[in-house]
Amino acid sequence: MKAIVINGSPRMEKGNTAFILAPFIEGMQEAGCEVNLFYASAPNIKPCNCSIMYCWTKNPGECCIKDDMQMLYPLLREADILILATPVYIPLPGDMQNFINRLCPLLDPVLKFEDGRTRARFRENVNIKKIALVSASGWWELGNFDVVVHIVKELAKNANAEFAGAVLRPHAYFMKSKAISDADKKEVLDALKKAGSELVSEGKMHKKTLESISRPLISEKEILQIYNS
Repeated sequence: MKAIVINGSPRMEKGNTAFILAPFIEGMQEAGCEVNLFYASAPNIKPCNCSIMYCWTKNPGECCIKDDMQMLYPLLREADILILATPVYIPLPGDMQNFINRLCPLLDPVLKFEDGRTRARFRENVNIKKIALVSASGWWELGNFDVVVHIVKELAKNANAEFAGAVLRPHAYFMKSKAISDADKKEVLDALKKAGSELVSEGKMHKKTLESISRPLISEKEILQIYNS
């Protein structure tokens, strides 16, 4: 099994997204998955600027923008799983949004209506069957992830792929803070590794595992006092 992981954090390997992503990838690899990790900010990925839908109408499946996405397209076609890893901005970092928009050449414009929505699907030469989300947020509550989760779910539906679940770590900053006990941090990191393993070995991540990853590490009152001090 092959997976491609796109980390959309502008802070790349130094960010909170990378911190929670590392054990998740480790779990995937230990379960036998070949994982390729890229940063949306590191390659030269330009915004989609083609209003004529060149990749659908003029030259199906080919993007007219010749940048580093041309290197990623073959890897994306070969992958079984696509992992989108991102911090919550308003709602996404710009480079991550550029990457998502540039997936359009992989979609086959044979459209259908499904539950009142227009949907496409991945082309026959694209192996991706599952799309999952790994996300870090600075805010305390899980509700802060709602828009990002919706975006990835919609992407999966528009590609006729399975949404394989969302790994969500609210107030992720505190995973590196001395205010949180080492035991609490270890429990979350162990659950992240387990979630990666479950995704590869069982095809889904267990609800209990995801809840362990997302559980509060500090109270709402405490986090506001820290942020507002």
